Amino acid sequence: MTAPNELRLLPWAGPEGKPCYLSTDDRHGFMSRLADNIEAVQLGTAAELLEQASETLDDQDAGPEDLRRLAEELTGALRDVLRIATSRGHLLLGGEPPRS
Repeated sequence: MTAPNELRLLPWAGPEGKPCYLSTDDRHGFMSRLADNIEAVQLGTAAELLEQASETLDDQDAGPEDLRRLAEELTGALRDVLRIATSRGHLLLGGEPPRS
């Protein structure tokens, strides 16, 4: 198994919003591939939301409800992207993921 300092922060939260980590020697195993695929979906969603945000902010007819919904969706996407960046940064540096 991997050393404790090589745990991968997974792109989903566990019970009560606590982070989930993967310990494996196989970076191409099922759970690693699943995490990679989920990260790809999350990054794609964030890119789509960024485009939608630009369009919504340019729309003079966008109401408060539209802006609130957009802010909520962007908050979730930003949380996902930050988790991915944290995970990948620790994988690149070989450092220990933060315990939150």
